[in-house]
Amino acid sequence: MNKGRRRFIRQTRIIPLAALSSLGAAEKGSLRADAAGNQKATRKGDSRWRCVLGLDRERRRVSGSAAALVAAVRRGADLRIYTEFRHNEHIDTKSDNPELIREVADFRVTYLLDDRWVAGIINLRQPIELPNGFGPRPSMSFFLYNQNGLQAIARPYLDGEPATGKMGSAPIGDYRDMAKYHQFDAWDAGTNAPSSNFAYDFETFRFWVCDEWEEVFAHDAAGRTLSGSIEALAEEFARGREVKVGLGGLCADMAAAPAPAIPHEVYVQCGSCYYYTERKQFMAASHPVVRVKPAIPLRYRSQEWDFGWLMPRSDGHVARWLVDPYTLKFQRGQGRHAIRWFVR
Repeated sequence: MNKGRRRFIRQTRIIPLAALSSLGAAEKGSLRADAAGNQKATRKGDSRWRCVLGLDRERRRVSGSAAALVAAVRRGADLRIYTEFRHNEHIDTKSDNPELIREVADFRVTYLLDDRWVAGIINLRQPIELPNGFGPRPSMSFFLYNQNGLQAIARPYLDGEPATGKMGSAPIGDYRDMAKYHQFDAWDAGTNAPSSNFAYDFETFRFWVCDEWEEVFAHDAAGRTLSGSIEALAEEFARGREVKVGLGGLCADMAAAPAPAIPHEVYVQCGSCYYYTERKQFMAASHPVVRVKPAIPLRYRSQEWDFGWLMPRSDGHVARWLVDPYTLKFQRGQGRHAIRWFVR
């Protein structure tokens, strides 16, 4: 590990585990060396995705490993999760249709907590009412899955209807007709942003990663280079490559004093990117990000999450344009964070 990478680890308080990329690639195919001598995986078929962890309906590991998932997310890998469930057990419990449904969902915001725990959040989904269309009210479905299969949902409504409830702990719902659904708690019922934590006994869980991102630049919260270079980032983005960031300690301000936040890094892809060629400064507009108070497992609680957009910059400055989910009011803010920049 180079000196710059070690400095970045200290800055974000993330301690690296042993590299597992070669092992994961060997499970699916063979390894080849590129022109620079770096090992890359060649996989059977055309899929860029590989399953690194599988769980059964009781969320027990049946294939792969959590360590392989952690290592992939640390490298900036994209995450999708495959599950299976039956229509009359999950969608319509009054139905006599036992048809098996397969689902694969994008978790485009990923968390690495204490360098040992992965959680992913769906950040673009409107609620779907299978098999015909959408749910009764417009909202965001911020589903959250942990690496052990524990799940959560936060649902900020977008229609402006007045709240009928109060913030705080709420009674657990009556789900006796849904035997595979186990709700652990409920928060903010009747407000504009209810949430809950639960487990659903899906027939299987498969954690798929697309591990094609390349880290080209890393700096601390003051913008001091730790590895790579701003020139490499600028050159690669100008070739049309996509950009993704790993933001150290993005949600640290959500932890209650005096206890410090769990060390964490949040990964989100960026859309439009900009490079000032004379001052050599890079900045980007992120896709929507969901911030949650760091915890293992990651979970929603009252007033411990929000969402919005970020503008990370190569000097460590991160501008925030965040939404209060209870009022849907936007608030500007800023912070300084160690950032790793990836390209694909």
